[in-house]
Amino acid sequence: MSLTVPTTLLEAAEYGEVDDEAFIECVRTSLPYAWETVSRVVAELRADDADYADNVVPPPGEAERGQLLRALASDAIRTGLERHFQVKLAFQNCHRVAAFRPSAAYGPTYQRFVSFRGQLLNQTPELRDC
Repeated sequence: MSLTVPTTLLEAAEYGEVDDEAFIECVRTSLPYAWETVSRVVAELRADDADYADNVVPPPGEAERGQLLRALASDAIRTGLERHFQVKLAFQNCHRVAAFRPSAAYGPTYQRFVSFRGQLLNQTPELRDC
C-alpha cells in the first residue's frame, strides 16, 4: 500500500474533493524517506542558481527504495509534490530524483535528463539492482 490514509481523510475523499494540504500531509507521513529525499533535493536547488539539483545516493534499503518508487510513479503523488514544492520532478534508476526550477522545466537541461540517452548514460552496474 502506498499511503496510510487516516479515516477522516478517506471519508473526506468519499464525499468530495481533498485539498492539497491534506493530501500532502498524508504523503509526508506515509512516505517519510521519499519526502525527505525530495525535500532535500528541493532545498539544494533553492540554495544554488543551477537549473536543477538531484539525488545520487541510493536508498539504504528496499523499503526506502519502494517509497521513492511509489511516490514518483503515482501521478497524483508526484504532481502533488510538484505543486507543493513548486518544482518539476524527474526520476531515474529508483533513486535519482531531480528537482527542476519551473523556468527550466521542459528546457534543454530537463530534456537531456529525461531523454533516452540520459537514461542509458545513467546506467552503471551498481544501479542495475533497482
